[in-house]
Formats: sequence, structure tokens, C-alpha cells
Amino acid sequence: MRHPIAAGVSALALALLLSTPALAAGTEPGARSSDSGITGVVNVNSATAEELALLPGVGPAKAQAIIRYRTEHGAFKRVDDLNQVKGIGDKEMERLRPHVALEGKTTAQPAH
Repeated sequence: MRHPIAAGVSALALALLLSTPALAAGTEPGARSSDSGITGVVNVNSATAEELALLPGVGPAKAQAIIRYRTEHGAFKRVDDLNQVKGIGDKEMERLRPHVALEGKTTAQPAH
């Protein structure tokens, strides 16, 4: 016979797992979900490579590509201009869009 507390803990653990977007949606653990893992925005016109790397799907190489593009072509005038950066396609744009700013301060932080 299971102890009543153990049954309650198992039910709570299952409820927590199912409330996690990646697991509730049936995605594999570790896969990117619609939850980006950051809060705030990144100003792509002034952000450092480290700040750009906070964006979902952007690592050091893509951050450098964004910086290189804005150095060669000037400030991004529209968020969709990020599509011009090599390696950023339509799917990635949809992940980036909520976290990108063209002016103001970069406020992005890893979500806890």
C-alpha cells in the first residue's frame, strides 16, 4: 500500500510537469518550446554579442552575424530586417519577434 503523502507528492509532481509548456505540448525535454527562456527585450541596434545571445536560437556566431550586418548596413529600421541576417529565417523570426526592440534599453534577462 502506498503512503498517502507519497501519492500526493506524485500527483503534485505530475501536475507540475504537465503545466510546463514544453512537456504539456508533448515536446521532448531540452527541445525549444514557445517559451523562450528570457524576459524583457534586446535592442538589436545597440546590444552586445552577449546580450544578443540571450535571444532564443541566437548563439555566439549568429550574434556576431547580427553585429556584422548592422555595422555594414546601419541600424535595423524594422524587426523584419533581421531576416536579412544570414541564418535567420521566418521560423526564427517568429521566436525572436517578441523579444526584439529597435530602440531603448536592452532589458532581457534569463527567466528563472
